[in-house]
Amino acid sequence: MWRLRRALAVAAVAALCPIFAAACGSSGGSGDGKVLKLWHYEGANSAMGIAWNEAIKKFEASHPGVKVQFEEKGFEQIRQSASMILNSDDAPDLMEYNKGNATAGLLSKQGLLTDLSPEVSKRGWGSHLSPGLQTTARYDAKGVMGSGTWYGVPNYGEYVMVYYNKDLFAKHGVPVPTTFAEFQSAMDTFVKAGVPPLSVGGAEYPAQQIFYQLALSKANRSWVDGYQLYRHPVDFHGPELTFAATTFSDWVRRGYIPANSAGIKAEDMGQAFEQGRFPILISGSWWYGRFADEIKNFQWGTFLFPGTTLHLGSSGNLWVVPQKAKNKSLAYDFIDLTMKPEIQNLLGNSGGVPVAADPAAITDPKSKELIGNFNTITKADGLAFYPDWPAPGYYDVMVAGMQKLINGSAGPNQVLDEIAKPYRDNLANVGR
Repeated sequence: MWRLRRALAVAAVAALCPIFAAACGSSGGSGDGKVLKLWHYEGANSAMGIAWNEAIKKFEASHPGVKVQFEEKGFEQIRQSASMILNSDDAPDLMEYNKGNATAGLLSKQGLLTDLSPEVSKRGWGSHLSPGLQTTARYDAKGVMGSGTWYGVPNYGEYVMVYYNKDLFAKHGVPVPTTFAEFQSAMDTFVKAGVPPLSVGGAEYPAQQIFYQLALSKANRSWVDGYQLYRHPVDFHGPELTFAATTFSDWVRRGYIPANSAGIKAEDMGQAFEQGRFPILISGSWWYGRFADEIKNFQWGTFLFPGTTLHLGSSGNLWVVPQKAKNKSLAYDFIDLTMKPEIQNLLGNSGGVPVAADPAAITDPKSKELIGNFNTITKADGLAFYPDWPAPGYYDVMVAGMQKLINGSAGPNQVLDEIAKPYRDNLANVGR
């Protein structure tokens, strides 16, 4: 997902300059094609950050005279301003962007992304990606994922799992749950001991991941295809989403989800888990490498959300090349480098989920566990994408809905009505 940023044009962007400082300066090129302007939003100690930093070094070594101008952005920065920036002369040559109809699909429909299909064929990138992983890289003329033109290339996978504090589980005699009932029983035990079970961020993405995972526990592949790919109508008051909304609300009532979670952001949620304040965090594999690097005071592990074969997940975010990029050939070379075994193996051993690594080269035990669970999901055709993908602006709709369930300002039926309307409005816009 993620990058952002000249008199009237400058005035329009001026307010963003404190955020996008470098981009508000020079155009990012020397005019001789010797600068690759790269944006991504991965932390330096994340698996992707580690792997891509190494790729930058190798790219500059293999391209004498070329300088990679890397700018790290925030997810929210890019999500909110991508269309404006990519439609300006300040567009980067290559950037990481979120996948799905509401993000990469929307930009592709707006004509802001380069058709990568020729390069995918030429360089064989598609051979590294299973059909499920290719779903989020290809978009039709209406911006719907799953078929058509290649507008992005992922070089890693991701999925949502349950992170748990092994020390707190042992202290309170809680076994790792293998069923949904056991999972709720585990959280009951923590509540009775005065320990809030779940570290949750309601002000950003994590809360809606829990909501969607609850729906997936009552869903099948046909339902996912209907919701995500518009293959058939979705009943927002059907058993899947009704169970999700009522159970999420019940989890707040039972004390599983702290009442102040509506104002908590993802970063604060993650830090709270790192500090040992919560026994459980439900979120994505993008936290894995960071937790491995930063958690020093307790033992932790992961397990798949129990009681379901469907899990939030997909290919990782996409490398996209803006239509207004000045150095597209360099961008293609950099994408190609990140698909090479050396970078893929580093990604895998740093807590990431590579798509083209040598399995024998993954030696870190935790990384083996991470990749093994991902393989379990993909073999069962269990990647079910993310709840905010179907419609532009749906992320904010979902955040608002989950905040209302947390603070009790709206009940499950009202929230389901509120999230149904923009979904159906988007179906009308794409002619479905």
